[in-house]
Amino acid sequence: MVDDSAVVRRLVTTALREAGDIEVAGVARDGVEAIEQVAALEPDVVVLDIEMPRLDGLGAVVAIREDHPRLPIIMFSTLTERGAAATLEALSRGASDYVTKPSNTVGGVTAGIEAVREQLVPRIRALAGRRRLAAGGAAAASSTAARTPVTPPVVRPPRRVPPAPPEVLLIGSSTGGPDALARLLPALPGDLRVPVLIVQHMPPVFTAMLAQRLDRECALRVREAADGDPVLAGEVLIAPGDFHLQVVKTADGVHARLDQGPQENFCRPAVDVLFRSALGVYGGRALATVLTGMGQDGLEGCRALAAAGARVLVQDEASSVVWGMPGAVANAGIADDTLPLDDLPGRITAALRPAAVPVRP
Repeated sequence: MVDDSAVVRRLVTTALREAGDIEVAGVARDGVEAIEQVAALEPDVVVLDIEMPRLDGLGAVVAIREDHPRLPIIMFSTLTERGAAATLEALSRGASDYVTKPSNTVGGVTAGIEAVREQLVPRIRALAGRRRLAAGGAAAASSTAARTPVTPPVVRPPRRVPPAPPEVLLIGSSTGGPDALARLLPALPGDLRVPVLIVQHMPPVFTAMLAQRLDRECALRVREAADGDPVLAGEVLIAPGDFHLQVVKTADGVHARLDQGPQENFCRPAVDVLFRSALGVYGGRALATVLTGMGQDGLEGCRALAAAGARVLVQDEASSVVWGMPGAVANAGIADDTLPLDDLPGRITAALRPAAVPVRP
């Protein structure tokens, strides 16, 4: 646990120790100490603050990655525009995930510990398990669990009828999603004749910053969705944090609708909400893609879309930070293809190719 605030270090370590199955191997006050502690303690996961003296979190991520390319690093970010920008930069430099710091003014220490427990503990468990799975080959001879092979994805039965040409590209992602999107979207051509709708599990401010960052890198126009926005070919809409994104069809076309209805799969925005609404507008004329992420948000939406004839693609386990969401779809036998991240743009483009719209100016 790395943070220059003694109060934060104490709050986080208390929450983690109360989890029962997590040991706090050590604490550090800045990036320099973090690098030293990682080398000495060889932890399973690092929780890393961004703003620190001597060496900040961004510098520490780069330095740690040089010697520990697979060590999970979770950034501890403030819920501000500056914090969001720094967090996205850290993710682009190799951080695995992030959590937002609890407020010092709302609910006191008890609420702060609970917030850390809800956000941080599941991520540590998922990322530590993922790392041990990747390293399982070395321990296979001495561990029955390590010898157990990963369950291969269920192969989807052949279609009885060809899928309809997609009229929309739907994408859902969570843990590891910002980096996956930063690799996927710029590889798509700017002449796609379908709109692209994305749910990435992120809080407010972060989704706006993510959209701005992606827009600078993509041939497609990318922006955070606003209520009533037209859903247009060649444009990407990202669900804003804390709002579900749905699509509705009106007399003058398809439009985005935002709401703060109940969380689904403990999420808002939720992938299932978007996919379900897209089914009502497009039926089976959709291409759904599920990228890296914890949990199984998107599973039921993909199930309904696939039943209507939509194509479903998922990111494979090897290229995912956490193979929860895509793994749930693949292992349910819903996915048409399970592909490495770098192969997805080509497969998506081929499925959406029958057309062209002008590239953005």
